[in-house]
Amino acid sequence: MSEPVVVPTPAGDARITYAPAVGTARALLALGHGAGGGIEARDLRALAAALPPLGITVALVEQPWRVAGRRLAPAPKTLDAGWLPVAAHLAEQGPPLVVGGRSAGARVACRTGAASGAVGVVALAFPLHPPGRPERSRAEELLGCGLPALVVQSAADPFGGPDEFPALPEGQTLAAIPYGSHGFEVPKRAPVGQAEVLEMITDAVGAWVLALVGPAAAR
Repeated sequence: MSEPVVVPTPAGDARITYAPAVGTARALLALGHGAGGGIEARDLRALAAALPPLGITVALVEQPWRVAGRRLAPAPKTLDAGWLPVAAHLAEQGPPLVVGGRSAGARVACRTGAASGAVGVVALAFPLHPPGRPERSRAEELLGCGLPALVVQSAADPFGGPDEFPALPEGQTLAAIPYGSHGFEVPKRAPVGQAEVLEMITDAVGAWVLALVGPAAAR
């Protein structure tokens, strides 16, 4: 992992930590964190470790509110304002840009993806609705993102399991993870371990990103 790079935004300074691709980078995957945690989340760290050998640079993005040490995430418009300059900075670096994140970070990527110059979106643990409130669906943020998208969703996610999602439009794919919580934490009684579930996630994301950018995108 690189030393963090600071990017000024209207919402304050954001911070990017890179896991550079091994060899020529075929894609750059920017991942934001959720409203309740940072880039130390297990799925983000697993992707930062597993994808660089495939030729995918992973950029873990800390939103300005987190960099400033605040405990609560701001309103969606402020989150978007803190993300778009970072995406613009990353888009200038050459490889095709794929934006994404986990939970609230996935929502930001969906809302801003088309404006960011990205070629696709990776939504990890997309919070389809608040727990116990399926009538308050956020599906339109995903369905209306205007880009190819991969949703990686745990079967036990209280914010919406894979079977709760509406039919996705052409170009959008849902990868169902059979075990794990909203944070992809696997209970001890599960028939598979934590490492196996994280490998399911990294395999799904790596294969989808490489299929999206294609061999012609190599730099």
